[in-house]
Amino acid sequence: MSLNLTSLVPPISLRPSATLTDEELMRFSEENKPYKIERNKYGEIIIMTPVGGIGSTHEAYVAFALFQWNETVQTGIAFASNAGFNLPDGSCLSPDAAWLALDRWNSLTHEQQAGYPPLCPDFIIEVRSQSDSRPSVEAKMQLWLDNGAKLAWLVDPIDANVTIYRPSHPPETLTRPELVQAEDPIAGFELRCTRLWPQ
Repeated sequence: MSLNLTSLVPPISLRPSATLTDEELMRFSEENKPYKIERNKYGEIIIMTPVGGIGSTHEAYVAFALFQWNETVQTGIAFASNAGFNLPDGSCLSPDAAWLALDRWNSLTHEQQAGYPPLCPDFIIEVRSQSDSRPSVEAKMQLWLDNGAKLAWLVDPIDANVTIYRPSHPPETLTRPELVQAEDPIAGFELRCTRLWPQ
C-alpha cells in the first residue's frame, strides 16, 4: 500500500481494499515514519500525528519508569510506544508503555516475538497528548480491557489526572496524584507523577 501522507492532516482513517497483513502493515509503518499507525478491528488503518516535544518527554518518562521497575523484578517484559500487538478482536494497537508476564512472552515463538505479538499485554499505559481528544483515548482504554488487559492506566497530563481501568469495574480517576501504586498483575510498580502535571 503506497500513499503520500504529507498532503493529509492526521488523524486519518483509511480502508484498504483488503486488510493489510502484518508484513504489509510493518512496511507501511516504516515507510511513513514518524507517523504512528495502527489497525482497528475492521481492518481500517488509523494514522496519527507524532506527539510534540512535551508529550514525547511524558511518554519516555512513563516507559522508563516501567522498564526500570521491570529490570529490578524481572518477572516480565516491558515495551515502549513503538510496539504493536495483534489483539483478539483483529486490531493491531500500540500502547505508550506495556508489560507482559514472562511466561506468556516465553510461550510465543521467536517469529511471533519479532513481529506483532498475537496477544494483549497484561498491563498498559496510555499517555494523553495535545493531539488526543479525551473521549478517543477513553475509548481505546476500553478496547484494551475488552481484549484482555488486566490493568490499564490513562495518564492525562493535560487534565492532570490518572484514570485506572480494571475489568468489570468502573474507571477510577485520581486528580494530581503524587504517586500511583499498581496492583496485580504488576503489584510493586509505582509511578511518581508530580513532574507530569502542569505547574
